[in-house]
Amino acid sequence: MLFYSGFCLQNESAFFKPFLSYSDFHIAGFSYGAIKAFEETKRLVESGRRIDRLTLLSPAFFQSKPRSFAKLQLRSFEKKSRDYMQKFFTACFAPYPMQKIETKEDTKEDLEKLLGYIWNDDELRALEAKGVVIEVYLGEKDAIIDAEAALEFFSRCSNVTYIKNANHFLLTS
Repeated sequence: MLFYSGFCLQNESAFFKPFLSYSDFHIAGFSYGAIKAFEETKRLVESGRRIDRLTLLSPAFFQSKPRSFAKLQLRSFEKKSRDYMQKFFTACFAPYPMQKIETKEDTKEDLEKLLGYIWNDDELRALEAKGVVIEVYLGEKDAIIDAEAALEFFSRCSNVTYIKNANHFLLTS
């Protein structure tokens, strides 16, 4: 299985063991990593590789937000990236206490890409038509993405599990 990590994160796949099947034909990603997993799945399927399952865990979904939202996020990141990241990680676990995570340095360009990414339902449907099972997991109490807008969008083109009282890491109390 290929797993793609979220923005400024690494090795967080352990949080998602209940949602993953460990197969050579499974690609998964969390948050920003969901974008990378989707893009890699498209690339591999187009090149004739077999992919049976794509799992998108709290996919970065900001296309329902106004452009001013992305500009504010980018300015805040540029101004004080450490403070921005601390608030970001705290929000990922809200409303529950933050847990220990491994971090890495990502760039303003990475943040810009994830904030500006537009999911395409036709591309998702095309993958399903080629035999890829697409699973999306969303948390009702996600403080990072607009979970309701993501639910509405992804329900049109994939299998969605909406977890009551779950945060961005899909954890519940």
